[in-house]
Amino acid sequence: MDVTYREEEVASAASSVAGRLVADGVPQRLAAGDPTLWVWDADAETPSGHRRPAPLRASRELLPELGRLAERARAAGLTNVVLAGAGDSATAAEVICDTDDVPLTLLDTTDPGQVLRALAGGLDHTLVVVASESGATLETDCLLRVFERAFADAGIDPAGRFVVVTAPGSPLEERALDAGHDVVAVRPQPGGRHAALSAYALVPAALAGADVARLLDDAEEVLPLLSLDTGNPGLDLGAALGGAALAGRDKLILDDQLTAINGLSGWIEQLVAASTGKDCRGVLPVVAADPNGTGDELVVAIESDLGDVRVDGPLGAQFLVWEYATAMAALLLEVAPSARPAVAESAENTAALLSLPDLPTGAPAFVDGPVEAYGAVGSHDLPGLFADLLHAIPADGYLAITAYLDRLAAFDAPVPDGADFEQMTDAWMMADAHTLRTLLALRTDRPVTFGWGPGALHGSGQYHKDGPQNGVFLQITGAVGEDVGVPGRPYTLGRVQLAQALGDLVALEKRGRPAVRLHLTDRAAGVARLLAAAQEA
Repeated sequence: MDVTYREEEVASAASSVAGRLVADGVPQRLAAGDPTLWVWDADAETPSGHRRPAPLRASRELLPELGRLAERARAAGLTNVVLAGAGDSATAAEVICDTDDVPLTLLDTTDPGQVLRALAGGLDHTLVVVASESGATLETDCLLRVFERAFADAGIDPAGRFVVVTAPGSPLEERALDAGHDVVAVRPQPGGRHAALSAYALVPAALAGADVARLLDDAEEVLPLLSLDTGNPGLDLGAALGGAALAGRDKLILDDQLTAINGLSGWIEQLVAASTGKDCRGVLPVVAADPNGTGDELVVAIESDLGDVRVDGPLGAQFLVWEYATAMAALLLEVAPSARPAVAESAENTAALLSLPDLPTGAPAFVDGPVEAYGAVGSHDLPGLFADLLHAIPADGYLAITAYLDRLAAFDAPVPDGADFEQMTDAWMMADAHTLRTLLALRTDRPVTFGWGPGALHGSGQYHKDGPQNGVFLQITGAVGEDVGVPGRPYTLGRVQLAQALGDLVALEKRGRPAVRLHLTDRAAGVARLLAAAQEA
């Protein structure tokens, strides 16, 4: 595992802060899980006061059980693995499976359309992994209930179709045991929140067919280096991230175009944003974007020379090193990486909204075809609104787009008969809400980020609300065609999804952060109108 500085200014800043870290014994203390590193944190005296990478010994000891579960699933013909989870561990499972080229359906959403796609994937050969440390995550509770009912309605005994990963004694563990589901109980480890090499990612990845033992082998090779004062890739990368941020280069442009690891930047985005974005500080990760050449950018490239810093290594080592490096960057910024207050706040807002008879959507400021605009806007159409949003970005700021939509809907776009792959890709791109990021980024030299809600709330959402006060926020919601009821609850998935979006808006507005919501009364036509308007802005 190698971290290489390719720019003199980055090397100088990193060298300066690395000297301080070494003088304070940080590499050894972090590797040992010393909670007193975060002395300013109210929880620092407890083991959960900071985030330490998942203990590899516990993960290694889990392998025999994973082997038994995977063998039993294969024997039963359960080849369609669905993960109901959220946060960076769920994203890590998706990265593992995409890189190993094994199928995994990740549901970190309450979008009815996306859930219906998963339900249509063949329940007779479906196994659902429900992963939640607290056992109280709204999305996972909804999805567990929906899939239990779907199995029962199909005449399939839900017992034996679920593997639940949670902490011992959680409400989810008790419910799962009562229902006869398999449970992998994960004891909280020093370092608090679960990570990419913990059971929360490894269980679904192993059941999907990924080689998780190799991941652990790669991580264990680099592990001894992470307590060293020199030749320590975690220290080198953490010093680069933290040193650059302290010098004003707090926009982390992630380039993974040339690596065979699929989706790593998306996982890094969730990890770094959630770990550093608090107390009006933090590092903003930007994915799938070209550098603008501004003075506040740090470009980190995975296995290529296209950035200021180059990071080389296999996936298991990448996971471990990035977790250590992010913890070191948080230490330099004087924030506790495990603290996620804004995530909890948005969840509380959602619960409060769901208790109301009707969701308080308000009246639109204007309507542009299939798109309604809500919020304090001065324009009267979408091109004007987009121009205003771009103009409102501070000189050191960014625009964040969060879409509470079906992230796979673009593949439903009509494709001309006889179209080649390039033509199909073009058709899908022009039906994808994610393309809005690209179009708006062409019109500004400030970063434009994109995330799919509600999954993004567990990562970048923390940065949006508690990071630096320099963001402008655009939220996209959509009308629901076919909704899905949540058994045992007085709401549908569509209502939950909209409540999550509105709850996030409440948290942003409470902090005085400018936010606008665009609601698509027809999702396909609405996305088309957004993309057309962005080109007119």
